[in-house]
Amino acid sequence: MPALNFKAQWADKVESGEKPHTIRAWRKRPIKVGDRLYLYTGMRTKACRKLGESVCISALPVRLWRNATDKRLTLFYLDDDTLGHYTAAQIAKRDGFNSLPELFDFFLPNGGTFQGQLIEWSVPIS
Repeated sequence: MPALNFKAQWADKVESGEKPHTIRAWRKRPIKVGDRLYLYTGMRTKACRKLGESVCISALPVRLWRNATDKRLTLFYLDDDTLGHYTAAQIAKRDGFNSLPELFDFFLPNGGTFQGQLIEWSVPIS
């Protein structure tokens, strides 16, 4: 029963179903297909609010790479496949970002590598 916490900026999109997935760093116990997901915003605060419950329908490894000196040089790997710019940008938009560069600014503002999972849940959430 994994719980996922979302920043306030994404809470409405999660609740409405507009944001059907999230990119997260690897957990000690990785999320698996079929896991019941509990979606929250403001966890561990007085403002904690449950956004819904859903079931994980996909949990794929994701790896992001960004050059530290030329931040325009980026790579987006999903399940060990290198994604083209268009596909990666579509994932970024579905994840709540306005653009692919905005996603890279969020995860890798100074360049480097990020590894984790792209976790998708069934919509609508209850």
